[in-house]
Amino acid sequence: MQNNSELKPRNHYLNKLISFQDAEPVKIITGIRRCGKSSLMQMMIQHLRQNGVSAEQIFALDFEDYENQRLSTDDLYNLVKAKATSISDKRLYLFCDEIQHLQGWENVINGFRVSLNCDIYLTGSNSYLLSTDYSTYLSGRYVEIKMLPLSFREFLLFHGFTKQDSHKDPLGYRHVFSYHNQSYNQNEVFSLYLRFGGMPVLSKLGFDQSQALIQLEGIYSTIVMRDVLESARHREQRPITDYTLLRKIVLFLADNIGSNISVTKIGTVLEKECLMGAAKPHKIPSAHTVQHYVSALLESFLFSEVKRFDIKGKEYLRTLSKFYIVDIGLRNYLLGFRERDRSHTLENVVYFELLYRGYDVAIGKVNNQEIDFIATNFEEKIYIQVTESMLGEEVRQRELVPLKKIRDHYPKLVLSLDQGFTEHYEGIQVKNLISWLLHDGM
Repeated sequence: MQNNSELKPRNHYLNKLISFQDAEPVKIITGIRRCGKSSLMQMMIQHLRQNGVSAEQIFALDFEDYENQRLSTDDLYNLVKAKATSISDKRLYLFCDEIQHLQGWENVINGFRVSLNCDIYLTGSNSYLLSTDYSTYLSGRYVEIKMLPLSFREFLLFHGFTKQDSHKDPLGYRHVFSYHNQSYNQNEVFSLYLRFGGMPVLSKLGFDQSQALIQLEGIYSTIVMRDVLESARHREQRPITDYTLLRKIVLFLADNIGSNISVTKIGTVLEKECLMGAAKPHKIPSAHTVQHYVSALLESFLFSEVKRFDIKGKEYLRTLSKFYIVDIGLRNYLLGFRERDRSHTLENVVYFELLYRGYDVAIGKVNNQEIDFIATNFEEKIYIQVTESMLGEEVRQRELVPLKKIRDHYPKLVLSLDQGFTEHYEGIQVKNLISWLLHDGM
């Protein structure tokens, strides 16, 4: 775990943990590797210590530590029981990092919850932590904190950008930031975000591309080796044995973010593009195999699948999902640092920002046209289109027409990179995408 002196605040997530402190539910922090889960645990421990919890009440174990990997569930039970007994009637705060490495952990954690006076915090890098089997053990008595790589605002904080006074230029107001005593406008800073992504570890490198590639390669390799290839073995599923096929599917999904994809067609597309390799020049993987590999990638949080929703029919569609990659920096590592498919890259950023803000997200379908996102939470629903520019009449019609076909009265928003271009079209609001990312509200 990271040294407390090096911790940079992730208050968006920390406040969620604090809100459930000393409550019954087990707190489970999930997310892709290296997105900051261990650091968040350290922040929570730091919060406890600053608010009167003694060091003896805190028991933390990292199951990626080689010594702890040899622990059995009985070993863990005995260690925690002894610790709880040693502090008498005081509450124990138990932190287990990457708990999925302990086979059978579900039983022992549930046992702690039932029989000990303890507050439990877990992290995991696979979504099967919250599978149906695990839900049965806890009977719904858990809360999931879904952690992502850095949002754009967090990126600015981690990299040391400080906001200067905004100044007005001919195109409108523009945010200006200082970095190492040099000024950067919001477009320049946003371009750095699109280039390097939001993995927290990169904030120590000062935008050194070669060093960033080394770090991203290590992150990707760890995700594949520990969370994709091992996940099937831990769950006693059919193993993932074809690393080459896995890599091809990763590259295909990364290259096609924001596009309508049928998993059953991926194998055929790979074959047509001669991506399968000389060893199997004519063999197309079955749809079942591709689905198995894609599911493993989704479980590792490397990609997120978004379903399409028929707005008029009010039902989810079974065909043609879209996939987005959890971090643009990882995509650039996989495909190369170059301008590509900027429109879908912007969609990718907006999608994960919506998740960060707590929305459930679907792709909208109205007649034969699409709405990029339908974002809903307990309080609101909003329809969102994302485009690089709204300055051309053809583009404006393309983005606005689908929104105009929606007959309900929920808000409709278009996000673009146009500076100072804020308009309303028959109730449809147009905002600058970067400014939207820098503010909390819609």
